[in-house]
Parts: sequence; structure tokens; C-alpha cells
Amino acid sequence: MGDHDTSAGPPDIAGLYSLKIDNLDFQVSRNDIRTMFAKYGNVGDVYVPRDHITKQSRGFAFVRFKDRQEAEASS
Repeated sequence: MGDHDTSAGPPDIAGLYSLKIDNLDFQVSRNDIRTMFAKYGNVGDVYVPRDHITKQSRGFAFVRFKDRQEAEASS
């Protein structure tokens, strides 16, 4: 699993533990978010919802960990 590409449809997140991250700078990339959260564990996916018209970040993201304890440690 990798970064979610909005043109490819929703990612397969079965077995992953999701955290919603709010109040993100609109310029933060998926790779920036992955780097920020990698210190807590194995990040399986990062999804940054985008505005359908402008394609700009909507200011929040979902970080999905492969391990529940790692997800809990990062929150």
C-alpha cells in the first residue's frame, strides 16, 4: 500500500487503523505527513482529501497505521 491517488479510487484500508489529522497547512504533502508520523510506526497509507474543483488540500488528512498500538501512540 502506498499513498492514495484520488484518480485511482479509494485505497484498500482493510486491516489498517485510521487517524484523522485536522488543521493541516494546505501546502503539506502526503510525504510530509508520512515523514511526521513514521516515527510512531509503520504507516500503511496517507490520504489527503482535496477539493474537487481546485484540487487543493481541504486542511485535513487520514494517516493509516498497520498496527493499532502504533496508531494509538501517535494520537
